[in-house]
Amino acid sequence: MPTPANYLTLANTDISVHPLCLGTNVFGWGADEAQSFKILDAYIDYGGNFLDTADAYSQWKDGNAGGESETIIGKWMKARGNRDKIILATKVAKLTTRRGLSPENIKAALADSLERLQTDYIDIYYSHEDDLTVPTIETLATYTKLIEDGKIRYIAASQHKADRFEQALLISKENNLAAYIALQDHYNLIVREPFESEQAAIVSKYNLSALPFYGLAKGFLTGKYRVGQTVNSVRSASAAEYLDQRGIAILNLLDEVAKETKAPLAAIALAWLRSHPAVSTPIASARTVEQLAEIIQIVELSADQLNRINAVSKR
Repeated sequence: MPTPANYLTLANTDISVHPLCLGTNVFGWGADEAQSFKILDAYIDYGGNFLDTADAYSQWKDGNAGGESETIIGKWMKARGNRDKIILATKVAKLTTRRGLSPENIKAALADSLERLQTDYIDIYYSHEDDLTVPTIETLATYTKLIEDGKIRYIAASQHKADRFEQALLISKENNLAAYIALQDHYNLIVREPFESEQAAIVSKYNLSALPFYGLAKGFLTGKYRVGQTVNSVRSASAAEYLDQRGIAILNLLDEVAKETKAPLAAIALAWLRSHPAVSTPIASARTVEQLAEIIQIVELSADQLNRINAVSKR
């Protein structure tokens, strides 16, 4: 089956993915199982193939224990019989009952994730956060064995400082161990640091992929948060914090570009992310099929539009 024309291959892998990675941290929280199935079906219908989850999603909701997102995805893949068409990423280290990157915890957490996801392998397995209590070489050696066993294909890092991320890459090289192929961290038009001044250089230096999360600033960059408006969303309190003078100026500029491109604000914000040379595929989530229809649009911005957006969003 030929790879769709708009797919891109993640550096140092044989993985080809859609330009939008669907974040699923709202599954089992902002979207119940039925809603999640509809979103997943629609994403596939749009040509999507890249899902991002974690064992910790969504333990923050009262009554949840973690693993809810993985469980929903596992049920959906089994019902649709499409595991072989999905690039599946999940994570270890932040689930309260499976905390850290020790060899024992990684192996136990992976076994749990595989069971919930109803699969026998993970395409990209992330260290969800750094763990200073465990020698990095032990973590990487464990991943290497799991790759050899066919339980994971590639490893990546999330929420790692630039120096620690580079240190892990050097340890991999010096000891002939599996190496991180990507970095996932917080980056968007509102929050540009420390990615631009620290992490981006390491990603580019080693020819890796940056896959930023919160690409829409918790929904703020969809344009639904405006002065005097009340938004019914699980993230409304945190997203509304961006509604200051700078945030309003960014939204106003995105409104202008939206008129020029006839594209939703969300699609423009994600297009801006893709314009960064270190970014491969941004991650964004949707609680409804209607929201998905906005973020799935792939927009090409002109140099002038990018310059204007950069100017207004720089601090």
